Amino acid sequence: MIVVTGALGFIGSALLGELEVRGYGELVAVDNFNDAYKFSNLEGKKIKERIDRTIFCEWLSVNASKVQFVFHIGARTRTNEFDWNVLNELNVNYSKQLWQICSEESIPLIYASSAATYGNGENGFSDKPTNIKHLKPMNPYGESKQLFDLWMMQQENTPPFWAGFKFFNVFGPNEYHKDRMASVVFHAFNQIKEKGSVNLFKSYNSEYADGEQRRDFVYIKDVLNVLIYHMETRKKSGLYNLGSGKSHTFLELANGVFKALNLESNLNYINMPEDIRDNYQYFTQADDNRLMESGYSEGFTPFEDAIADYVRNYLVPHKYI
Repeated sequence: MIVVTGALGFIGSALLGELEVRGYGELVAVDNFNDAYKFSNLEGKKIKERIDRTIFCEWLSVNASKVQFVFHIGARTRTNEFDWNVLNELNVNYSKQLWQICSEESIPLIYASSAATYGNGENGFSDKPTNIKHLKPMNPYGESKQLFDLWMMQQENTPPFWAGFKFFNVFGPNEYHKDRMASVVFHAFNQIKEKGSVNLFKSYNSEYADGEQRRDFVYIKDVLNVLIYHMETRKKSGLYNLGSGKSHTFLELANGVFKALNLESNLNYINMPEDIRDNYQYFTQADDNRLMESGYSEGFTPFEDAIADYVRNYLVPHKYI
């Protein structure tokens, strides 16, 4: 069996869909299945078993001999979540417990970290182990991911193969449920549908003009390729960046959505919400050297091509992976 936590979410559900397409059976989905509004992400997928996250660690201990691999994608991912008790329980302690079981039972493990750990980028975006301890996240979500990464690096007992991935700005199908936390591609598409224009945040940093804030946007299909490659090859355990290695502006992104829809660009600049204004990342760009050194060599989809694929083949027909 292959287990995916966060199975109802964006990346977890897309991963289950891609595993099924590639011929992997015996898929186990773990999540809070009271979140009925996300059920569409699993519709039509062949899932062997659905396990509530509250009993999953117990289930895993009992069924360890049957489990081939665990993808721990589940987490509280809202960057505006300020309840530390929730973040500590779900993103730190739960991950520790899962790591310990996989170590004791010799189950290979991939887990999701985040580029939010890099904060404003003052210490760069290198995933070298010597750099990790110097990172300064800008919000509690990033702090929770950083705490687990630091704890993990201190462990002598590890799964037989493990990899953590610092996801940068992932976009693509199956994020329909994410509301405010969905990608800017998703929001741009819906704004164009509703009113024919796109709102971008004004800049509050003198080094960046409005719309020129930059992110390392990475397409979900590339993320899935990286994750499955490491599951299949298990060459080199480690903590890796998972971004395209290139940054693009939000202006480029919005123009790409208009182009995918064969429309002229129509942009507005609006005030940034106050709850994120002081902790806003103006630039991210993954250093992918260590990922390439791990043996992964497929590269990443060109930004404009990824936007076009997402818009034309998924957003317009409202399709899922």
